[in-house]
Amino acid sequence: MMNIAIPVFLLAMGLVSHAQSSKTETLQMLEQTSRVQQEANLNATMTSSSRLFADKNDLTSVILIIPSGSKVSVLDSDSTYYRVFFEENEGFIFMRHAVMDKSPENPRQNIQQPEPVQKVQQDQPQQMNRFSYLENKYGSNMAARLVAGKIWKGMNVELVKDSWGSPEKINRVISGNIIKEEWIFKNTWLYFENNSLVEWGPIRR
Repeated sequence: MMNIAIPVFLLAMGLVSHAQSSKTETLQMLEQTSRVQQEANLNATMTSSSRLFADKNDLTSVILIIPSGSKVSVLDSDSTYYRVFFEENEGFIFMRHAVMDKSPENPRQNIQQPEPVQKVQQDQPQQMNRFSYLENKYGSNMAARLVAGKIWKGMNVELVKDSWGSPEKINRVISGNIIKEEWIFKNTWLYFENNSLVEWGPIRR
């Protein structure tokens, strides 16, 4: 009886081992496929120069300026920003400053994902329309600065809105002939006097 039990036990162990090995291989294959799919369409080209922010909620946390035409690796995105990797720096850029590449750079990949391609086709006209609108309004040099999201002392409120958009909140105080305004963005405040930008800084919580 023992002579039969041992081979049966060894056979059962072999089957379990083979099943586990097969499961491991399947998991590894799924992980590899997932990585390949994630790597597809994760590169973007800068359509204009853009600041790379360490924190997307703090527009004063600029790491460096990414030149127009540069390639960046896109790690994540939301409705306004791409989280990107550029020259060993990781941070956030405005989504409007870059377009996703139509096809992955890795030649092994042949995955078709029509949605990012549609996004490229939609974003390019929007970017061009925004620049053309600002160029007609202010001229080429000023339009380039505004599209890049830059601000500087002496800007009026309209220029700031064309660069950063509308704030979440405005605190206004009128004292005699002086109108003071504090514009609150997510993590940054801007201070105006009589329609002129005087200073700005991070909001301390």
